[in-house]
Amino acid sequence: MALASMTGFARQDGVTGTYAWNWELKSLNGKGLDLRLRLPAGWDAVEVSARTRVKSLARGTVYANLTVKREGAAPAVRINQSVLDAVLATMRDLQGRIDAQPATIDGILAIKGVVEVAEETESEDERRAAEDAVLGGFDKALAALTAMRHHEGAALQRVLTARLDELGALAARAEAVPGRQPEAIRQRLAEQVAALIETPIRFDQDRLHQEAILLAAKADIREELDRLAAHIDQARRLLEDGGAVGRRLDFLAQELNREVNTLCAKSNDVELTKIGLELKNVVEQFREQVQNLE
Repeated sequence: MALASMTGFARQDGVTGTYAWNWELKSLNGKGLDLRLRLPAGWDAVEVSARTRVKSLARGTVYANLTVKREGAAPAVRINQSVLDAVLATMRDLQGRIDAQPATIDGILAIKGVVEVAEETESEDERRAAEDAVLGGFDKALAALTAMRHHEGAALQRVLTARLDELGALAARAEAVPGRQPEAIRQRLAEQVAALIETPIRFDQDRLHQEAILLAAKADIREELDRLAAHIDQARRLLEDGGAVGRRLDFLAQELNREVNTLCAKSNDVELTKIGLELKNVVEQFREQVQNLE
């Protein structure tokens, strides 16, 4: 199953009968799936179907904007009889009370509200055909958006795989650092203990021995390296399996960061600390890219 990004853009337009319509779809990162529709007045009937269709996506904030224009419909001109009657009654009432020229037809028709111009009334079948066409256009725009998200997902997969390769190489370098070998750790501890024994302060030998054991255990990063390797392998499997794995990879990124932080805290070797900081940088790059995955 292919990986998908949460970002993408698509548009689709068409003409059905007297209607010219256009869809613009844009998706951005989001914690869940959120469709934000902008529909022109009178087109609310397509909302439910559009929301059902977009559930083919798993995550992302999707902005869907529909514009519709009615073109080619013959205008219907009619007289608003109630307004005309009121105007004529007022004119009769004023007749003889003021000195004025008689009203002309064009003057009466120019009065606001007397003449109404509206689009030709559409039939129910025409409206249903237009709504079906608009929803068909939404399907095509959604398919184009999904294709773009998958294209970007493939690019993200390559980037994330490269980051995992870097993490694996750095973990191997950390494994091979001379300063983390048991002999080197024992030598450093022996030097530290010897320095403490030579001080005027009196130490309990048994307690000193216990503390040395604890320090040796703390200095060992074997457990952190093993967990790093396990997390890297799991991340690789998720990338290969594909699908909506963004959240699980985000969790693994947090775990990788936790192990690297612990490794840096335990490090008492300059080279190991340097590698730990490089690991932190790559993990952060991995985490940032994961945020874009569905």
